[in-house]
Amino acid sequence: MADRLTLILRPYFGVLRRIAGLSVMLNTLAACAPIDLLNATIPTGNITITRDIPYGDKAKQRLDIYVPKNAGQSAPVIVFFYGGAWQSGDKKDYLFAAQALASTGSIVVVPNYRVYPEVTFPSFLDDGADATAWTLHNIASYGGDPRTVYLAGHSAGAYISIMLTLDRDYLAKAGVADAKLAGGIGISGPYDFLPLTRDDVKPIFEVVPDMSVTQPIHYARADAPPLLLATGDADTTVGPYNSQNLAARVRALGGRVEDRYYPGVQHVGSVLALTAYFRSRAPVLADISAFIAKTKMGPR
Repeated sequence: MADRLTLILRPYFGVLRRIAGLSVMLNTLAACAPIDLLNATIPTGNITITRDIPYGDKAKQRLDIYVPKNAGQSAPVIVFFYGGAWQSGDKKDYLFAAQALASTGSIVVVPNYRVYPEVTFPSFLDDGADATAWTLHNIASYGGDPRTVYLAGHSAGAYISIMLTLDRDYLAKAGVADAKLAGGIGISGPYDFLPLTRDDVKPIFEVVPDMSVTQPIHYARADAPPLLLATGDADTTVGPYNSQNLAARVRALGGRVEDRYYPGVQHVGSVLALTAYFRSRAPVLADISAFIAKTKMGPR
């Protein structure tokens, strides 16, 4: 069975084949997953990649670090969580996203985390918090500024990044204070998705009696780190109302939030827009870069 990322990238397969410009036999090309074609085109000469650093003792608790060669001292840091409906995904597939984010001068950390059916809510949040704690404690040795760490992600990864930014308990349990975060960046994320309608998602979250505790909007607060919520207005997988509702709640409480809605962009298009090949479809990378520039010099 094809993994979730392969399935959602399938509509882009023809475009990715043209981008890759691969001179291979048809049967070999057909065997390539779309994500492999995309990552084959990504330049890595300007970044140093360190892979499979453990942040815990479980097999999935490993992370990769991407350091731009021009980062200089005390670079901002982005911890990027990939999507996959809390059921699939692997950090190695997100070279394209890490390289794009690193091109802004940020050091990028991409963790793996446990997913269903190995775990249910909230174990993937615990893993995300542990990866964040590892980053805060260790990123200075890679040239990163631990005072300027942003949590970011796409889809289910956006859920993780925004939950950890808003709910103090997970980072506190991991031994770090949320006040150390510079901000949260969510790309096409689910933040207000009750009642559950997807049968594949129900067993992941219907393990707690009070379902409100699974929702990022439940933890909106005025004193949270600043948020950037970005999504396509044509997203039918995770409706834009998730970003609209959370942004409205944070504003009503007096918090700091920016929300961006990209015309005609669908669910996977928002993360593909990070790459040079699809960047003209939506200014996702430019919006992230501008958000970091505005917030990284905020209160320490």
